Amino acid sequence: MVHVKTDEAIDEMRAAGRVVAHALTAVREAARVGVSLLELDAVARAVLREARATSPFLGYRPHFAPVPFPAVVCASVNDAIVHGIPDGYRLRDGDLVSIDCGARLRGWCGDAAVSFTVGRARPADLRLIATAEAALAAGIAAAVPGNRIGDIAHAVGSVCRAAGYGIPEGFGGHGVGRSMHEDPGVPNEGPPGRGMRLRPGMVLAIEPMLIAGGGDDYVCDPDGWTLRTTDSSRAAHVEHTVAITAGGPRILTAL
Repeated sequence: MVHVKTDEAIDEMRAAGRVVAHALTAVREAARVGVSLLELDAVARAVLREARATSPFLGYRPHFAPVPFPAVVCASVNDAIVHGIPDGYRLRDGDLVSIDCGARLRGWCGDAAVSFTVGRARPADLRLIATAEAALAAGIAAAVPGNRIGDIAHAVGSVCRAAGYGIPEGFGGHGVGRSMHEDPGVPNEGPPGRGMRLRPGMVLAIEPMLIAGGGDDYVCDPDGWTLRTTDSSRAAHVEHTVAITAGGPRILTAL
């Protein structure tokens, strides 16, 4: 079931989204060569605690997961696409890092992700990240009343494919509200003009995931969470929570 939000509810979700934005900014600023992924998770925890927010990630256990997620951020490095579990790995010069974070504040959720490089960036990584961000912008631009879910999917997928990148099949965005994951699903590729019609009050997480090697295949680590490219090529993941409004898309997880 799709839950249409009131203007007041969207304002509350914006407050949760600001917490997410601050957490991602703090993590990105802390990400330096030699810093561990567990230390980055601790940075995000501190931001949530200061805001009196909780994490919808911590303890989350969907049907596919063998164990509850143990952290407040997903930290995916290099060939990890999404859902990386923070551990003692220390960042190295040239790493490509994707951080996904959520916050629940006064019962409402926000969800967003960023990708960035640490130390000396590879030009190919910068192109990959820029394309992911362009795909996200295209998807957000399509998130207007009267369009359909397929229009968002087509906008995202067209940017990714035109650049020669792969898209992991079966993973994409979703509705957001009282729960981090609500209906409807928002694919990262598909035909335009199909799917549910968008209307004011819908809130969606739009999240392109790109594979540099151009293929769509992935494997899951033994931890049951981390998805990796099968060809060891790098991946990028970006995301915003976006409200559909009569005045156009409203990004709830921007600073």
